[in-house]
Amino acid sequence: MSDFGIRRYRTVFISDIHLGTKGCQAELLLDFIRHIECDHLFLVGDIIDGWKLRSGWHWPQSHNDVVQKVLRMARKGVNVTYVPGNHDEGAREFIGVHFGGVVVARDVIHETADGKRFLVLHGDEFDGVVQHARWLAFVGDYAYRALIAINTLFNRVRRRMGFGYWSLSAFLKTRVKNALQFVENFEAAVADEARRRGVDGVICGHIHKAEMRDIDGIAYINDGDWVESCTALVEHPDGRLEILEWAKIRSWSAIDRTLPDQIPLPAIAA
Repeated sequence: MSDFGIRRYRTVFISDIHLGTKGCQAELLLDFIRHIECDHLFLVGDIIDGWKLRSGWHWPQSHNDVVQKVLRMARKGVNVTYVPGNHDEGAREFIGVHFGGVVVARDVIHETADGKRFLVLHGDEFDGVVQHARWLAFVGDYAYRALIAINTLFNRVRRRMGFGYWSLSAFLKTRVKNALQFVENFEAAVADEARRRGVDGVICGHIHKAEMRDIDGIAYINDGDWVESCTALVEHPDGRLEILEWAKIRSWSAIDRTLPDQIPLPAIAA
């Protein structure tokens, strides 16, 4: 354990970890888990990437360690709720079941310490591609993983030239018109669902884009992912919500997968 210290929160929300893929930043997630304490932990979908595991097995020790850490938190009294996403949709067959202290739910209403009510869901049900063109969603997933691999190689070249890390996929999301329109449509759709259910806001994942903003009186919050942004949403004891960019907080090297005081891990093949 480093001298970074433990951070205490009432609630923590994480999603889109994608255990079982080479892009998963499991080492940094383990560092995050080691440095937090909370009463409630919400796993907001795409925790294990069943799509990728069906096409090829990739499960290093760090991925197993993440699962063990979460189960240990549950055993120690943390209320852990698992809301499956589209990549781990098989877990939806176990809605209402408890596994080692972890309860599986389709979605859930969370009330913050200051009395605000939030709908917590993964969000894939508001993605038209996933719902109505499943084959295209699989193609898009393959293309996304290829983009992450290209991005890693690209940033190794940038580093040799003296430049810092730059996310190609994040750039495309904010610059390509169709991608930008997809994100806007998704955010509006989940906000509408929160409005329909009579809550103050929605907390979701799915699109790998951490965000916190108001959409016509509804608080839209996306907790991001642990492939690119390495972000989590936390609720402070007073109910205040904050997105933590853990990679920046810990000066994480997305290329070497190390903290500043660690020896680089072996390179992961694309």
